[in-house]
Formats: sequence, C-alpha cells, structure tokens
Amino acid sequence: MAKTKTSKTTKGSRKSQSKRLGIKKYNGEVVRAGGIVVRQRGSTFYAGEGIGCGKDFTLFALRDGRVHFNKRRGKQYVSIVAPA
Repeated sequence: MAKTKTSKTTKGSRKSQSKRLGIKKYNGEVVRAGGIVVRQRGSTFYAGEGIGCGKDFTLFALRDGRVHFNKRRGKQYVSIVAPA
C-alpha cells in the first residue's frame, strides 16, 4: 500500500491565467495612435475608420481621436473620429 496519494497532488494546477479581454476604451474616450481599444477572441467588434486589427483580433487606433462605436447591418464597428 502506497504512503502518498498521487491523484491529489496536481489538484490546484488546472486554473489558467485570465487573459484580460474586453473593451479598453469606451465610446467618447480619447485614444492616441497605437492605443488598444478592444482585446477579443474572434471578431465580436469589427474595425472601422482609423482602427487596425491585429493577428489576435485586437483592435487598435491608427490615429489620435475619440472612440466611436456604431452598429451597421447587425455588426458592431469601432472607429476613430477626429478630436473636437
């Protein structure tokens, strides 16, 4: 009979680190060029004017301005409008 239980030794190793996904800059907030607007898995939000999309679907600002969210044809788009 074994003295130690091997099945319970790795019980706490299943939890992974959270990836901190979501909207980083909301509607009307000022963002600088290169700033991250949305971190996502897949295309929940689509890139509009002044927004670039990274290989992991991260949306980032291509120019300075204010973030603007709008909906067209059932899709949510994020764009950058010139600062007022």
